[in-house]
Amino acid sequence: MMQKRINNIDEFCKNPIKAQAKVFNFLISKGKNTAFGKAHHFSTINDYAHFSKNIPIRTYEKFSVFIERARKGEKNVLWPGKIKWFAKSSGTTNAQSKFIPITQESLKNCHFKGGKDMLSLYGNNFSNLDVYNGKGLMLGGSLKKSSTGNYKDGDLSAILLDEFPVWVNYHRIPDIDTALMEDWESKLEQIARQAVKANITNLTGVPSWMLILLKRVLSISGKRNISEVWPNLELYMHGGVNFEPYREQFKTLIPSEKMNYLEGYNASEGFIGIQDKKISKGLLLMLDYGIFYEFIPMKEYTKGILKAVPLRDVKLNINYALVISTNGGLWRYLIGDVIRFTTLSPFRIKIIGRTGSFLNAFGEELVVENTDSALLAACKQYNASIKDYTVSPIYIDANSGGHQWFIEFTKQPKDIQLFKEALDNKLKELNSDYEAKRTKNLVLGLPEIIHIQNNEFYAWLKQNNRLGGQYKVPRLSNDRKIANEILALL
Repeated sequence: MMQKRINNIDEFCKNPIKAQAKVFNFLISKGKNTAFGKAHHFSTINDYAHFSKNIPIRTYEKFSVFIERARKGEKNVLWPGKIKWFAKSSGTTNAQSKFIPITQESLKNCHFKGGKDMLSLYGNNFSNLDVYNGKGLMLGGSLKKSSTGNYKDGDLSAILLDEFPVWVNYHRIPDIDTALMEDWESKLEQIARQAVKANITNLTGVPSWMLILLKRVLSISGKRNISEVWPNLELYMHGGVNFEPYREQFKTLIPSEKMNYLEGYNASEGFIGIQDKKISKGLLLMLDYGIFYEFIPMKEYTKGILKAVPLRDVKLNINYALVISTNGGLWRYLIGDVIRFTTLSPFRIKIIGRTGSFLNAFGEELVVENTDSALLAACKQYNASIKDYTVSPIYIDANSGGHQWFIEFTKQPKDIQLFKEALDNKLKELNSDYEAKRTKNLVLGLPEIIHIQNNEFYAWLKQNNRLGGQYKVPRLSNDRKIANEILALL
């Protein structure tokens, strides 16, 4: 069964445009008789040109009128039938909750299929295969019924946990009642106490929250490291944030030569990419999950030009805003992620950041890829490690100022001044706009670092109702809102 699926993946790698054409035709045929399809004349769509002409690219705010109709129980709005689940997400840059529709098709043929494919690709590329001889620890969110009873909403991870077949839950920790608890702090404690007694062979979850859980497991067990608690642990499946700033911490906690790390890109909107090789060259774009992909060059996007290109027209070394149409009932939906292609045969991608997560208060045009890379380089140079960070502008006047870095270190550099200079120099090397603005300190001064020492990031997440496996501290902001809220907590 596993080899058959690997053959299917090889097939869409060899014939990617054909695979996307098949998805396109399927989506149009399913959408024709929906309210959305009728409003956008799906019956006249014969090719991509008609598709892009008939349907405007939309953000959540402009798409939500259709989602709200589906949430009220109306059938056949975005997809045939009634939508039973909505993945609730606030994103990282907008406090307003978003409700992403999850259909039977997207649950089975996208999200569940992606999870199975991660294990298939793991088995195809890694030598250790004892992962099935124990239990998996999955760190997820909560789920609840709507007040009207029309649907359930919650974190995508909670929807997946709630809908897993019984045999899957038999091989998983924690039990379903604990997994779906709303009180995050109580849930972490119960998960740790259940897991410490189990034979855990694999982990799934966002790195920052997984580290908190692993440290609690160590505390309960009294062991020196996680390998002593779970000697058969061999795989961590992660996603949601850049893993590199966390890699050394995981290696310290899990000092096992047989430990492997596998990245997936499973957003609420769809399962998009999987690391298909042991030495990662990017994430393989999954082309047969019922997702039709389009891409807006960021140089156009930042000018307000929402003109996308299909997969056949993409190029290397260009940052793209990702647009998707899905079997979850999303149509030309601007997901908010920025990607770059690392290879074109097959199509592999790297997540660069968010369309709304960048720093351009003074024309420096920093993206998360820049700040992650610079911070990682400075940490390596000065033997430091971090748990989390966020960056905001500080202003001297309207035309000059600097960047204020809030950093929670797990291991502090001995000389913070040298660390700052290394961080600054790496940013100059990575980003010519930043380098120009730093010339003679005329526009941007040397970065300022504020130590987060008493779990202020955790307190900020709790204060903003963002405790949970899917939530993250926003990396970059163009205003002082988050910075001022964190300063108030210091």
